[in-house]
Amino acid sequence: MKSIWVVDDDHSIRFVLEKALAREGLPVRSFSNARDMLAALEDDQPQVLVSDIRMPGGSGLELLAKVKTLHPALPVIIMTAYSDLDSAVSAFQGGAFEYLPKPFDLPRAVELIRRAQEESQRDAGEQEAAAQVPEMLGQAPAMQDVFRAIGRLSQSHVTVLITGESGSGKELVARALHKHSPRGEGPFVAINTAAIPKDLLESELFGHERGAFTGAQASRRGRFEQADGGTLFLDEIGDMPFELQTRLLRVLSDGQFYRVGGHSPLRSNVRVIAATHQNLEERVRQGAFREDLFHRLNVIRLRLPPLRERREDIPSLARHFLQRSATELGVEPKRLSDAALAVLTAFDFPGNVRQLENICHWLSVMAPSQVVEPKDLPDEIQPGRSSSAAPAALPMPGGAAPQALASTPSSGPLPASPLVGGSADQWLADMAADARARLLAGEPEVWDALTKRFEAQLILTALDITRGRRIEAAQKLGIGRNTITRKIQELGLDV
Repeated sequence: MKSIWVVDDDHSIRFVLEKALAREGLPVRSFSNARDMLAALEDDQPQVLVSDIRMPGGSGLELLAKVKTLHPALPVIIMTAYSDLDSAVSAFQGGAFEYLPKPFDLPRAVELIRRAQEESQRDAGEQEAAAQVPEMLGQAPAMQDVFRAIGRLSQSHVTVLITGESGSGKELVARALHKHSPRGEGPFVAINTAAIPKDLLESELFGHERGAFTGAQASRRGRFEQADGGTLFLDEIGDMPFELQTRLLRVLSDGQFYRVGGHSPLRSNVRVIAATHQNLEERVRQGAFREDLFHRLNVIRLRLPPLRERREDIPSLARHFLQRSATELGVEPKRLSDAALAVLTAFDFPGNVRQLENICHWLSVMAPSQVVEPKDLPDEIQPGRSSSAAPAALPMPGGAAPQALASTPSSGPLPASPLVGGSADQWLADMAADARARLLAGEPEVWDALTKRFEAQLILTALDITRGRRIEAAQKLGIGRNTITRKIQELGLDV
C-alpha cells in the first residue's frame, strides 16, 4: 500500500497526524519542507499528499503546482490557518482535492484523508481500465459479430455499406475498417453528404478548377483526391442528391472523375465506405436513390446494432465516457451508483451511443456529487417522466420552483445553461412570463420575490458545483464571502 505523505514545518502537526493515521493502519511518511518531499517524489509516489500552505522554503501552493504537473491524478489536501482560506480557495484552481482548516478536528482530518485515499484507489483502477480500452467497446453478441466482420475484412479493399441508427457509431466502424486494412497508413477522409449544401457537395467531393464558379479563386482538391491511397467515408449516403449519385457511380465503376470546371480526367486510388441510417431499398423503390449505385455500394453490408440491443455494453461505455469527459474538463471523474446504472441500462436511448456520451458529459458538469444517484440523472431518462421535461429545479424559499437553469442532454450536441451562454432568450422569456403573471394578478412586492428566487438559484447552483464550499462558490459568483453568508441567511437557504 502506498503511503500518506504529510508536509508541514510544524513538528506537532506531523506528529499528531502520524499517530492518528497509524491507528487507522495507514502508512505515513512525513516531511518538514517541500524540497525534501519533491526529492522523495523522484523515487516514490504517495497515495495522498497532505501539505501545509505556508512553509519556509516553498509554499503549499507552489508544491501543489509541481506535484500536479508530475502526477495530475494525485489527491492533494491543503492544510491552512483560517486567515489563509482565500489562498486555499485558489488552490482548487490548481487541482487540490480539499482543504483542511487549522486547528482541525482530528477524526474529520482522518475521514478526509480516507476519502482522498478511496478516490486515489478508484482513479488508479479507472486509469488502468481506460488504458486497456480498445478503439471500440462491446461485449454484446451483436457487437462481437461486428468485430468479427471487421477482422474478416481487414485485408480487403472491398466497398462496405454500414447501416444503423443515428448515433450508433458508424464512423467508428469505418475508422476501424480503415485502420486494420492495408490502407491503414493512408489518409482517412470523412464527409457527411447530408450536412453540405447541394450546390457545394459536388465541389467538396471532386474539387474544382479556378474560375469554375463565382468565388472559385483557386483550384481545390476534392475529397476523392485527398483520400488517395486511403479510405473515403461517405456518411449519410442516403441523402445524397440524385444528380450527384450518377457522378459517384462513375467514380466507383472506373475510378475516374473530373473536377468541377475541369476537362482532364483524374484518377484516385480510394476505398469507399458508405453509411446511412435510412432504408436504402425503400429509397430505391421511391425513386430517390439509384438502384445501380445501391448495388455498387452494397457489396458487403455491416449492420450496427442500436444501443437498446446491446444493453450489457452500457456500463462499460458509461464508465469510459465519464472518464473521458473528466479528462477533457479537468475534473474528477464521476461514478455511477448501482441504482443509477440500473436506470441507464433500462433506458432505450433513441440517440444511441451519442446520447449516452452526451449524458455522461452532462453529468460530469451538473451532477452535485462524485457518486451519481438516480435523482441526479436528467429527466429524459427517468422512468415515467417525459423526455422533454427539464431537470428538476433546486428548491426555492417558500417552496416555489423556478425555471430550471440548465438544459438536459439529448441525442444532439450538448446544450448549455442560459447562465453560461445557452438559450438566454428562452430563459428571459420564461422569467418575463412569470413576472407578467404576477403583475397581472396584482401580487405585491414582485421585485423582491423574483430577485430572491434568482439570487437563491444562483447561490444554490454555485454551491452544487463547489460541493458546498461557500468561499469557492462566492469566488465563482464574483461576490465576497461575507456577502454569500449574509444572502444564505436572508434567503433562508438550508445549506
